[in-house]
Amino acid sequence: MLSIGNNETVLFIGDSVTDCGRDYSNDSSLGSGYAFLVAAELGRKYPKKNLNFINRGINGNRVVDLETRWEEDCIQLNPAWISIYIGINDVWRHYDNNDETSVEKFYKGYRQLIERTNEHTDAKIILVEPFCLPVPEDRKSWREDLDPKIQAIRELASEFKSLYVPLDGLFASASTQVDPAYWAGDGVHPTVAGHALIAKAWLETVQA
Repeated sequence: MLSIGNNETVLFIGDSVTDCGRDYSNDSSLGSGYAFLVAAELGRKYPKKNLNFINRGINGNRVVDLETRWEEDCIQLNPAWISIYIGINDVWRHYDNNDETSVEKFYKGYRQLIERTNEHTDAKIILVEPFCLPVPEDRKSWREDLDPKIQAIRELASEFKSLYVPLDGLFASASTQVDPAYWAGDGVHPTVAGHALIAKAWLETVQA
């Protein structure tokens, strides 16, 4: 049974994986990724529920960026559901710009987002786990930074009893059957098939 109720708003917020080319000048733009696919499937399956979907993903964002815009892009929108997908840029900037985000800072910032949400809204929260595939080869070294951050998100999901979408293991499993680049050409940004994989996992999490 679908957990999302009638006339409820679902907010997707995060980085480029959520953004996926959305039109920033159009508040109803969902981009062309998993957020669009989720909205399309739920709209098709539950037309009488009159669900509303908002995408506030922004390319390149890290947890610190979400903290800066959380009031405007989350709290003020007062959604019934908030899907947070963040973390891979907190890893990426460590390796491409020598701008490391410690796991302690990552955890603290992410936790504050959840606490602010719970304090100012009645929204149910869905935490989406970041993933990384070993394409190109140097992505393998990212695991040292990524894995503790994934564990931090899992701990937050457990603490706050949030729904959780475990993408890293899902993509790793899918990549045993086909070249990992099939799912994400640069190991991070999903292909069309990769976005479909995310959407399916997300929908299963909310029991759609």
